[in-house]
Amino acid sequence: MKKLFGTDGIRAVAGQVPLDPATVYAVGLALAHTLRASSPRPRVLIGMDTRESSQSIAATLTAALDAGGASVENAGVITTPAVAYLTRLHGFATGVVISASHNPWQDNGIKLFGPDGYKLPDATELAIEEEIFRQLALTSYPSSPASLHAPPVHEADRAEYTRFLLDAVPCLSLDNHRIVLDCANGAASSVAPQLFANLGGELLVTHASPNGRNINLDCGALHPEVVAAEVVQHQASVGITFDGDADRVLFANQYGQVVNGDAVLLLAARDLHAQGKLAHATVVATTMSNMGLEVALARSGIKMLRAPVGDKYVLEQMLATGATLGGEQSGHILFSGRSTTGDGLLTALLVLDILHRSRQSLAELASDLKTFPQVIVNVKVREKKPLSQISSIAEVIATAERELAGTGRVVIRYSGTEALARVMIEAEDQTQMTHHAEIIAQAIRTELGV
Repeated sequence: MKKLFGTDGIRAVAGQVPLDPATVYAVGLALAHTLRASSPRPRVLIGMDTRESSQSIAATLTAALDAGGASVENAGVITTPAVAYLTRLHGFATGVVISASHNPWQDNGIKLFGPDGYKLPDATELAIEEEIFRQLALTSYPSSPASLHAPPVHEADRAEYTRFLLDAVPCLSLDNHRIVLDCANGAASSVAPQLFANLGGELLVTHASPNGRNINLDCGALHPEVVAAEVVQHQASVGITFDGDADRVLFANQYGQVVNGDAVLLLAARDLHAQGKLAHATVVATTMSNMGLEVALARSGIKMLRAPVGDKYVLEQMLATGATLGGEQSGHILFSGRSTTGDGLLTALLVLDILHRSRQSLAELASDLKTFPQVIVNVKVREKKPLSQISSIAEVIATAERELAGTGRVVIRYSGTEALARVMIEAEDQTQMTHHAEIIAQAIRTELGV
């Protein structure tokens, strides 16, 4: 069992274990020593989001990597998928992203990508984790590291990534469209405004003034209702909203209705299927995707598979089955052959390209997606004990599954990045759905609640 790495890297409150200076330094040393097994002077690319703590974490990691025999290139503030792309493009041994994605500004994290641009497998993360603990036991954090500052920002990295994105949609024009773009005061702020300005149309950029503490604050993909309201206010064609590191994206149609990842999967799957590019006529979603998506895809002759929550697990199933499209309801969308990880900017461009070629609106393309009522209750927990081992919880879950069989779904899981249990129930009958969600959530609060 991994103790540091969750479903999306190491994540915690900045300054506290495991993101205290000593542990971050040990992470850098462990990574350098692991990489030196295959290269005498491995090259590492570091990028970060706009959090107040990102620069200091980057400086500590850089000092440790240098002390461990690695060389570091600093991409500065840039999106997570940009680091994945540049790592693969330039043959870096590893890409490191300092970000806590959708979490509040007080948190931060460390994500790692291999030289192929993919997130590291669990087994590799576990091996690095073991080396981190070894370094913590052997090495004292130096009071004055030789170089407690990140190297100068390599400005060409952002330009290369922007070219890659524009090349993906060579015929896209936003002329005669008004677009609202919410950058979440995060990493998208450094790329998205100029990127979309190249495409014509009228662009209204919001939440693109990061101050270190306003990332994801009442904006971005965590609050899609904000961009939806702005679309109505400005009579725009579409709204686009990213999370803090821009690996996910949500939309709003011209009527101010939020369009989530399920709807994006539907319209992207149909578009690829019509072009004969949807391998095996299959889409990989997760256990959180609505049953309505499965029904709508089936009407188009497309099969839906479900993976555990986490875009790395979606990708694993895509690679195992040969699927070319997958994603999550939260807005992580993966296009095999185009990107090795969820890329909010790429997804936004591809969706706009579908609208441009089809000459239909976002509302029209997703009009037949009828979602089953769904409720998600988050319960703060003090530990993540297997729920099947707690009889009082297991019993109420079994009861809900039995009573909803054939008319709904029950998905209970722990968050991979926060101390939360997520209770998700979907059912045709909303009263029944709410009833079971409340009973299960209360059982978890009683046994494991903070």
